Amino acid sequence: MVQQDVASSAVLGWTMESKSRIARKSLVLLVMAAAIPVMVFAGWVTFLNARDERTASRRAAFDTLDRVITRVSSELATQIEVAATLASSASLDQPDLSMFYREAKRLKEARPLWENIELVDPDGSQVLNLLRPMGSELGATADRDNFEKVMATKKAAIGGIGPLGPISGKRLIALRAPAERNGEVTFIVTIALVPDAVSQILRSAGAPKGWVGVVVDAKGNIVARTASEQFELGSPSSESIRSAIARAPEGSYVGHSLEGVEVDTVYRTLPGTGGWSVHLGIPTESLNAPVKRSGYLLVGGGTVSLALAVALAWLTGLDIAQRRRDEEAKAATALGISEERRMLAIETAELGIFNWDLLKGDVLASRRTQFLLTLQSDNNGYGDDRIFSTDLFLSGLDPADRPRVAKAFADCPQAGSVSIEFRTISNDGSVHWRRATGRPPQFEPTRSGVIFGVIMDIDGAKQAETERHQLLRRLAEAEENERRRIARELHDQIGQSVTGLLLGLKNLEQSLRTNSDSDHSLERINWLQGLANDIGRDIHRVAADLRPTALDDLGLYDALLALSPEWSLRFHINLDVQFLGDTKRLSLDVEIAVYRAIQEALTNILKHAKAKNVSLLLDQRLTELRVIVEDDGVGFDTDPRSTTTRGPTIKLGLSGMRERLSLISAELAIESDPGVGTTIFMTVPLVDPGVEA
Repeated sequence: MVQQDVASSAVLGWTMESKSRIARKSLVLLVMAAAIPVMVFAGWVTFLNARDERTASRRAAFDTLDRVITRVSSELATQIEVAATLASSASLDQPDLSMFYREAKRLKEARPLWENIELVDPDGSQVLNLLRPMGSELGATADRDNFEKVMATKKAAIGGIGPLGPISGKRLIALRAPAERNGEVTFIVTIALVPDAVSQILRSAGAPKGWVGVVVDAKGNIVARTASEQFELGSPSSESIRSAIARAPEGSYVGHSLEGVEVDTVYRTLPGTGGWSVHLGIPTESLNAPVKRSGYLLVGGGTVSLALAVALAWLTGLDIAQRRRDEEAKAATALGISEERRMLAIETAELGIFNWDLLKGDVLASRRTQFLLTLQSDNNGYGDDRIFSTDLFLSGLDPADRPRVAKAFADCPQAGSVSIEFRTISNDGSVHWRRATGRPPQFEPTRSGVIFGVIMDIDGAKQAETERHQLLRRLAEAEENERRRIARELHDQIGQSVTGLLLGLKNLEQSLRTNSDSDHSLERINWLQGLANDIGRDIHRVAADLRPTALDDLGLYDALLALSPEWSLRFHINLDVQFLGDTKRLSLDVEIAVYRAIQEALTNILKHAKAKNVSLLLDQRLTELRVIVEDDGVGFDTDPRSTTTRGPTIKLGLSGMRERLSLISAELAIESDPGVGTTIFMTVPLVDPGVEA
């Protein structure tokens, strides 16, 4: 409009004004015409600045959200790991509740965030509560939904924030880990955490003043909050938060805080928590403030744009170019920092990562992977990420394990995942144990044939397993030595005493026979002789059960042949013993372990099977010994979840058999059904001593 008025005035005054006046008006017109695009350009630049500032605020919100999620997830993962360790305590194997109570109490005192520890049976009833003395009457556990989830999945789970506890007077977070024994959940270890750790992480995340941070559990109740936490803790969150969680596990929305302030919020679900989420809201007014300021700047800039149009255009061009360079530099820096953080996290966890392309036959290995597999780079050291051929990648493994590892990863695309343990040989010839896990990409179907893998050092775990195996072996040897000593003492000392008693009674009998009035005394002497004979037989039987001399002198097969008729006669059960293959003597530890396992099997049959016939078969082959014990008894259901299993006694017997057989790397399998008897299979590997050495 202004431009049209000026043009009209210039045309109407063309004949009345001088050339100089026209020139001046033309100059003003040109300046105004030039000012219009300058003002538009200045307004556009100001708008870009405001949008960049608003975007930076949202980016800061996402960065803060990532920090909170990382720290909260790490804290909860640590607590879950400790809870799982407590659930695997040996005191729950028996179980020994007094020992577990003391162990749990010591662990709780070392962790200020733990308010309480409960032990709950599979029915949901509390067995133990650290806030109550041992033996107190306890009710059912709280948060039944979380308890049922752990029972169903047999995995640790995090519950929501609970109501005010009647004993602690606090709102607590329930964390449960199953204590699984022989495939069954025997107890649920429940740890009650105070929410202070989550609150501290939320408050120290570095969010600017006025931002609203909230952590809610799967039910939408507030676990932590940056403001008014003492009044809002445990109460339901706002409607906007619950609606957002119902729509998607992460994203953004505009809602209202509990104080009624409109906030622009970003949120994300915490992994591994069963539905916890973190919400970080920026007041909409402060987020839109840069846009409002841009309007004021637009008005101010338009005032001075008429005089500084050319300079402003030039400076704006420079500013845009500089901003572009700054953004590119910032993006490059952020990408570098992100990559450094990723590598730092991997190095801190001491994990090696690799990408195995099965189609191309090459493997991209990280520095840590190269170190764990002793893969040398071109400079004879461990370099950055590097591509190796499959053969070169497998060269770091023990030659005996290479085919097994290659096959496992080749089958991974069909199996869905792989987890395998193997050995590596370092430059000095020492052997180390590693574990590799991998899976195909879940969200990149175009990358078929690629396996994403992780390698970790498990030398410590293997060493602990070896030490445990050696300890069990020493215990078994000590037990056999003690059996041998007791059997020898029964036979040599007590047996001789009984023999002396029999001789004394015999002499007394002969002296009494000369007296015709001693018939009654002779009857008593004969009764005592019979009793002494029975005692001698019992002592001999006990000594043979403890340590049969045939096992030491003649070997496993002759010991079993000696055991068969005596066992059948004593218990009135027909025991048929058959041998196939070679019957040469085996190593002493193998013979002892197999003999004791067969003894335990016969004991279980005697106590539980109600059998009339038992068959024992030993088949000694070149590389293994197979033992089959079969009865025609009542049988039982081998499913550990079944309620018809023959009670805990037979489970302890089978556990003892497995423990003994594990000392010689043997395997145990059981086939049984109610009413059709039971068959036990033992497979014992036989290794030539020269090969083993």
